[in-house]
Amino acid sequence: MIVCSAVTKRYPGGIEALRGVDCSIEAGEMVFITGRSGAGKTTLVKLLAALELPTSGSIVVNGQNIAALRKSAIPYLRRNFGLVFQDQKLLFDRDALQNVLLPLSIIGAPRKEALRRARAALDKVGLLAREKALPIALSGGEQQRLSIARAVVNRPSILLADEPTANLDSASARDILEIFASFHDVGVTVIVATHDPHWATHFGPRTIRLERGMVVSPA
Repeated sequence: MIVCSAVTKRYPGGIEALRGVDCSIEAGEMVFITGRSGAGKTTLVKLLAALELPTSGSIVVNGQNIAALRKSAIPYLRRNFGLVFQDQKLLFDRDALQNVLLPLSIIGAPRKEALRRARAALDKVGLLAREKALPIALSGGEQQRLSIARAVVNRPSILLADEPTANLDSASARDILEIFASFHDVGVTVIVATHDPHWATHFGPRTIRLERGMVVSPA
């Protein structure tokens, strides 16, 4: 479970990206965070994943207050998360399989087990036949599916995505969100930030809407 209490985030120059955000997300939920550009969606995703810390307030993930954790403990907390970004952050000098293997190599997974899990993740997103392809040879939708495979290969309990369909056509966007829904179906907590309320209405049983850094819908 995730609970945000009075979360505020200020950046240098007095920019206040979030103001007094209160929201909670139950384990196993699929939730969409919506709002216009600049509403604070990306900032909230970064805070939930402990990529940044709140200026004030608390974020509790599975009973742990992120702001109170030692820096050395944060990498272990992040193992609960699979992260999917709009720009994918793929390694373009490595093929699809090598991209997905990267998180497993970081944690020291045995090679045989890592290959099995990486190929299973590629199969889940429909890219097993493209395991030797470099990212540059993949379409935008395929690159996003590859980033999802890399995000889930560690079997995270929480999948966080920031504008994962922003640069995709409608058909590709639907494919990506159906993949997220399939993970939700097997118990993964799925949190998707998007500026497009259409997808939130179609796929999301619950929406947290932000405006100017504040929650403006029930959270």
